[in-house]
Parts: sequence; C-alpha cells; structure tokens
Amino acid sequence: MKKIERALISVSDKTGIVEFARGLVRRGVEIISTGGTAKELAAAGIPVVEISSFTGSPEILEGRVKTLHPKVHGGLLFVRGNTQHEEEAAAHRIRPIDLVAVNLYPFAATIARKGVTAAEAIEQIDIGGPSMIRSAAKNHASVTVVTDPADYEAVLAELDQEGGSTGQALRERLAVKAFATTAAYDRTIAGFLNGEQEAAAAYHVDLPLECRLRYGENPHQAAELYGDFGSHFEKLQGKELSYNNILDISAATRLIAEFALPTVAILKHTNPCGVATDADLRAAWDKAFATDKQAPFGGIIICNRPLTLALAKAIAEIFSEVIIAPEFDADARQVLAKKKNLRLMRLLKEPATGVRETRSVVGGLLVEDVDAVGSPELERHVVSVRPPTKDEIEAMQFGWRVVKHVKSNAIVYAGTDRTLGVGAGQMSRVDASRIAVWKAKEAGLSLKGSAVCSDAFFPFADGLIAAAEAGATAAIQPGGSVRDQEVIAAANERKVTMVFTGTRHFRH
Repeated sequence: MKKIERALISVSDKTGIVEFARGLVRRGVEIISTGGTAKELAAAGIPVVEISSFTGSPEILEGRVKTLHPKVHGGLLFVRGNTQHEEEAAAHRIRPIDLVAVNLYPFAATIARKGVTAAEAIEQIDIGGPSMIRSAAKNHASVTVVTDPADYEAVLAELDQEGGSTGQALRERLAVKAFATTAAYDRTIAGFLNGEQEAAAAYHVDLPLECRLRYGENPHQAAELYGDFGSHFEKLQGKELSYNNILDISAATRLIAEFALPTVAILKHTNPCGVATDADLRAAWDKAFATDKQAPFGGIIICNRPLTLALAKAIAEIFSEVIIAPEFDADARQVLAKKKNLRLMRLLKEPATGVRETRSVVGGLLVEDVDAVGSPELERHVVSVRPPTKDEIEAMQFGWRVVKHVKSNAIVYAGTDRTLGVGAGQMSRVDASRIAVWKAKEAGLSLKGSAVCSDAFFPFADGLIAAAEAGATAAIQPGGSVRDQEVIAAANERKVTMVFTGTRHFRH
C-alpha cells in the first residue's frame, strides 16, 4: 500500500476536522476541500486546494454540483495496479485521491425541527457526499474513507504505524461503516418522503457492530453486541463482558434510574433481589443485601452515587460479577482492584427515555415503547375504605418502582426505603406472593406493616388475603379484574388500604 498523498475533505459536522487536516498535512498529505470546509481549513492556516481548482470546473447550481466530476470519482475509483485504469487516468489527467473524509448534510436534524418545510428538507438531501463515500468505500483496497469524526485519531495513528499508509483491516472497517452510513441516510430520507406509510410498512434496525462476544447465553451460542453500549459505560477493570453480563447491566441501569435518592440495587438474572435507599450508601447496601443473602452470589450491584470505601469493603465480602456506579472513590478502587476478575463499570449516562425495545420472534421482530410510566399520585387512586398513611404511601411508591423491573408474575413486599421480599417469574400470582413471603422469612425480615406490590391485578381475592395474612397493611396493583370488588371487599375486611394505579407492568 503506497503512502497517502492526497485527501479530499468535505464535512457538514466539522468536529475535529481542523486537527485532523493539520495532522494530515504534517504527514505530507495534500488537502482538497469544498465550500465551507475549505474556508474553515484555510482560516486555520491549513493549505487547501479548492475543489474547483482541482477539477477545473466551478461549483454550480448553488452548490448542488461540486464534486460530481470525473476527476473526483475517477481519482477515487481507478484500480491501482491495473494498467488500463492507470493509462486512462493519466490520459484524462486524473490524479489519485487516497483518502476521503466526508460526513453528510444534517438531514435527520433538519426534519426533526418543528415546522420544517418539504423544500427545506429536500435541500438537505446530500448527493455529492454519499457518491464520494460509496466510490471510496468500493475501492477501499486502495482508498481510506472516513465518515465518523471519532475515527480521525485512529487514522492518524495508523499513518504513523504504517509509514504513511493505512492497513487493510482499518480500511475494511471504515468501508463497512461508510456503507452503513449511506444506507441509514437513504432510509431516513425515504421515511420522510413517504411519511407515516414508511413507518407502518417497515421497521429498520441499523446498528454498527460494537464487538464480538466470547459466546451468547451458553458457550455453544455465538453472539455479538451492536449499537453504542460502550458510550454509556466505561469498563475500569475485570474480565471481558459476557452476553449475560450485558443483559444484567442493562436491566440494572434501567432499575436504578427509577430512584433519585441514594440507592443500591442487587440483581440476578435481570431480576432485582434487593433494593434500598439511604443517605449512607453502606446502610443502603446492608438493607438491600438483607432482602436475600443467597441470591446476590455472582450477581450485579449498582448504585446511583459514587461508590465509597465503606461500600466497597462490604461488597468485597461476597463474590460479584459486575459493579456499576457513576464514579468510584480512589480508595474504593484499591479495595476492589484485588478482585482481578470483577468487572467495574462506570455509568457515563443514563438510558434515554422515549426509546423503543425490540425482541426477536419466529419470523420477525416485536417492537414496543420502553415502559417509562412513573408512579401516580397514590392518594388520588385509593379504592379501599381506609386511606393510606404517609409511611404506607412511601412503601407503595418504593415497591411500585421495583416491581416493574421484576419478571412476571411479580410480587414485591416493600417498606418505605427497602425491599423485604421479592417473588419473580411465577406462573401463578399467588405462588409469586408465597415465594416473596418465604424469602422474607428466610431473611428474618418481618412483613408487618409492609406494602404488597403486584405488577398486574389480583385475579382473585386469595392473593390479597395471603398478603394480609403475611403482614401487609397496604396493597398497590393496577386493578381491572372482573373480581375487583371481591378483592376490595377482602381488603376492607382486613383493614388493608389499597390503591389501583390503572397501569400494568408486565415484564415477560
């Protein structure tokens, strides 16, 4: 691979472009550029050849035609080492272009603006950019194509490593990203032009490969991770993340986002097995761990405050797979560093709201909105004779935040600041309640005065009666059963206060 001698730069997103161009020039690369990009580079003192000078043709039609020229696409597409191609290129005075740095007009951002007109949107349909990207990517055996500012540093580093050229592996990776970029861009345009018809007719998923995993849920299953998971987390230490780790980390992150107060949660197989809040994170850990002292072995631990030394010492007493926090105190890091395989994950940003989730099914995909419904004003939804006390309201609110993250059928017994018993994934709601009660008994926790939280309605009064017998004095559930009046009557007979939220939180 010969050295890169000439680069064409034309970018809408100018993040890092001056530094990238300056780095290319320092390495002996000639820069060709267009319009606003050329002006910005020139203003930064970078020598630039205007595209019109390079092609011998002016930019015309208000900039609609700038790079659609044989000297551009010929310079990108001719096959190096092919005698006929090289002779034709020389005959037409076509000089090779060895690198293209292009990103596209901001069509998606334009159509996201309120009140944008069709004419305004159409003017943001890039023609020359995708053409150059595709030409360069097609000929990636010889041409390096860069569509993402995040790759500038890697390209410069490769030039230094490879003596002024780039390696085949890098060029292939960038070409794949280039074709994915133009494909996604075209789909966005098609969706806009077709309006709601496109959204109803097809669902597109286009995510870059982030990494190949060692295996999937089991060692005999191949697996990959797609998207930008890595932009949400930074791994500070430990073994490579597994498929199951990633599922658990995602579940833990969505759960902890429910809480504003300092909170610690422990999860196993995506189910919370203990959650608690306290001004002191160590105290929150003690309460969360007390819910179930067996299940956390090999589990996932997450907190929504910087992880302290006291908490690190407590966690270090058990075996954990992953610990997640927005930050780790330096002395806490030292304690946890002794566990070489323990994965420490810094949470960089919370999951976005309003996103959609997908699941594969036989022959297709299911797509739904994320369950982002919060807790209602409980005082306005009381269906029992007795209204709840302040503590009962707090307990119901706490448990309701947790139960939506427990697999159905789900029952959670909660106090004002902690879980007391969790029953997950049972075929019968009564069985889920029995397991939660049994778990609390095994942990030595009293359910007297607790709130029982159910992700779906009690179909019969027996579930409510069992909860009352276990000690619950408050119940929160969606309501909606044909036997709601029987359940309400059972609650009133036992002086249990009950709230119907009107919102179900199944999690299959």
